[in-house]
Amino acid sequence: MKTINWSTDYLPGKTDNFVSNEVITDKVNIEDIWNNLVDTSKWEQYYDNAANIDLSIKNDSKLHFAETFHFDTFGFPIDAQVMELVEPNDGKVARLAWHGWQDGDADTQFDVYHAFLIEKLDDGRVRLLTQESQIGKPAAELSQQDPNPMLNGHQKWLDGLVKFTKNNNVEESK
Repeated sequence: MKTINWSTDYLPGKTDNFVSNEVITDKVNIEDIWNNLVDTSKWEQYYDNAANIDLSIKNDSKLHFAETFHFDTFGFPIDAQVMELVEPNDGKVARLAWHGWQDGDADTQFDVYHAFLIEKLDDGRVRLLTQESQIGKPAAELSQQDPNPMLNGHQKWLDGLVKFTKNNNVEESK
């Protein structure tokens, strides 16, 4: 199975907080999953922890490579830039990753690298993996909570994405 492309600064196990979530599902099209993930206008329909999404490219709601955007999540205002965007064409593993940050002082500033992989598996299955590595005092504080809110929140993101995609595919096929 494929893995995330990590820079040295965000290498899991070397940061203040790291979470990994995965779903393997069937009866869903990889292209539909991808389109629902990169289209930020749909995030709030399946993930209640994303709000106030504002893209720098105003003429559409889909993320673009190197685009900057803003959104609120886990109670933090996050500025972000898309660092990797590979569509699932020609059997390629789909990849989406962004560097996100919150400016502030030593108590409030932090940086994250959040990445998604979507890949076709045998027997019509699709694997969705999301991992996030975080640096900063707020990240260290999140890592001490049990359960880790990032772990549960990102699982809700994946589960919501799969359910939303399946429900929309059912509606489209009627």
